[in-house]
Amino acid sequence: MKKNSILSIIGALAVGFGATSCDDYLDVNHNVDGPAYVDAYLYLPQVFNTFFNVYGDGFYTQGLTKMTTHGDNFASHYYSKASDTGGGMWRMTYWSHGMNLENIINQSIEEKDYHLAGAGLILKAISWDYSCKYNGEMPLKDAFVPGSLKHNYDYQEYIFMQIREWCKQGIAYLEMEDNSPLRPQFANYDQMYGGDAEKWKKFGYAVIVRNLVSLTKKTDFKEKYYTELMDAASKSFTSVADDATIYVEGGGADSPDSAYNNYYGVYRGNLTGKPNQYAIDIMTGMVLKVDEENNQYVEITDTTRLNEVGVYKYELAEKQIITDTLVNEVGHWDPRVVAKLETVNGNHVANFAEIDSIKAFKYNSGRYGDGAYFMSGSDYYGATTARNGQGRWLYRNDAPYILTTYAELMYNVAEAEFTVGNKSAAFEAWKKAVAADMEFTAKYLVAGSTNVTNEKLASGKYGDVTFHVGDKITKAQFDAAAAEYLAGPYVGALAESEFSMSHIMMQKYVHLFPWGSQEAWVDMRKNHYDLAYEGNEYGVPSFGDGWDKDNMYNKYDSDPTKVYKGFYLPYSQLSTSKVNEDNNGSPCYRVRPRYNSEYMWNLPSLKQLKPISGDAKDYHCSMPWFCYPGDQPGAPTYDEVEE
Repeated sequence: MKKNSILSIIGALAVGFGATSCDDYLDVNHNVDGPAYVDAYLYLPQVFNTFFNVYGDGFYTQGLTKMTTHGDNFASHYYSKASDTGGGMWRMTYWSHGMNLENIINQSIEEKDYHLAGAGLILKAISWDYSCKYNGEMPLKDAFVPGSLKHNYDYQEYIFMQIREWCKQGIAYLEMEDNSPLRPQFANYDQMYGGDAEKWKKFGYAVIVRNLVSLTKKTDFKEKYYTELMDAASKSFTSVADDATIYVEGGGADSPDSAYNNYYGVYRGNLTGKPNQYAIDIMTGMVLKVDEENNQYVEITDTTRLNEVGVYKYELAEKQIITDTLVNEVGHWDPRVVAKLETVNGNHVANFAEIDSIKAFKYNSGRYGDGAYFMSGSDYYGATTARNGQGRWLYRNDAPYILTTYAELMYNVAEAEFTVGNKSAAFEAWKKAVAADMEFTAKYLVAGSTNVTNEKLASGKYGDVTFHVGDKITKAQFDAAAAEYLAGPYVGALAESEFSMSHIMMQKYVHLFPWGSQEAWVDMRKNHYDLAYEGNEYGVPSFGDGWDKDNMYNKYDSDPTKVYKGFYLPYSQLSTSKVNEDNNGSPCYRVRPRYNSEYMWNLPSLKQLKPISGDAKDYHCSMPWFCYPGDQPGAPTYDEVEE
């Protein structure tokens, strides 16, 4: 019997198909459940459905800190390597997608089913793009080599180039004439675009743009990457109708399997905590004022004013980027907040017919002790169908999985243009992005209704309670408020002279919440969490310059180079909390590869990684290549790898 690569074995077992690795004399009993060959399109459901891992591991990125009970370790920027926690992305790329995508691509090319081959290559590209940014170095060349028990790691620069090459190959196949008799089956099994080759091509270009925008902090971005990014963007999405979304059946308890429901949906009950405090602050205009001299938030001392604002005891920063608290001023209220965040206890009895009532909602906040909330459900009473029906917005059981959008594309174009000094072009792209963001948000609103149940309330009393089931704003209300916001002081009336990278990245952060938290974390890391440092030979934070054993030091909002205004790490100078000692003071920059794959079977290769060994206690603090302004220390360049 041959010794197979562990990755090949896992890939072959993903759907129970694949050629055996044993000699023929062992095949005395043919396995009817594992035929030697299946049509390529039959692999598609496994590939599409396991993109839920992007959401699952999103809990460990900056965007969803403390949004689930099992996200606390990464909220602390630390975790134990002897665990598969956070390993969903690795498993997705090598197992769920692995040999399934290889079979789709290779079989389709052989059978001249070119459009399916092209789609397979682009799906492979985005799968690797997600995981490479999340995990860092990965075995690519050795990933599916039969008979190998050792898998050498490839560095990110090489993987990034391959991702774009797969996209280009996929686009080339999609441009070929495809008269395969299986084309109708591809259309039937395609949960994204129903076999539409033109939309798949646009998606391929969007993946190229997403890959390249990760490199805006490179010193050679303008010379090496900008032109390719802009060329791809010009051939990519042109409206919200092009968004890359995966159909999800839903159905709650009536579905054949729980996995038919969206990972964020009520039925699966995965959103059982609070969203990131930073997300709440910027979407409600509650970014706080900081006393920079004393490293603390400025408390309200005027008793009269304190009574006016209720439990909110801190002064607000004078300059907000997304919105402010003047919700009754035309154009000041951002309606995305009511779709994305859950409201505090008590808003379930609000008058949802009146927009002023909706604008008055308060949103859960760990800072003020508002309790635990359920993003997909109604207020704080729990995520059950009896209370919440099928859920709301992207937290519905049948909401699609979002891979990337036209709005994200335009935010990326704005960032690229701003980076190379084209401020006016960036400004125009940014306004298109925010408008598309509003259209995207409104698209998934579902009219709510009332639901009267007999509940035991927090007070211990029973009684009939009226819950609002579904979204707490209608599409008509949202669209009207969105039009006012787009014409208001934070977008349409913003002067170009006031426009900054903060406007681009913070609006993009709101757009990506919560479905795109993986990319939000990319942005946070390439900006080094806005740590304050003087710089060293690599131009990045380091021990004693950005952080030390006791504290991480964030830039203050008064620093014009700070991108994420109001953002401070949980272990910054404003906190008394200390990071885990294994971090040596550093924030987390990557997630370790899956334990049961790499630490058990491929540790010798993992140990060889530089500048921090994959076996080191602080490997999760090793900066990915896209974070460095130049080459990654100790890593070979792409040209050296090719030689």
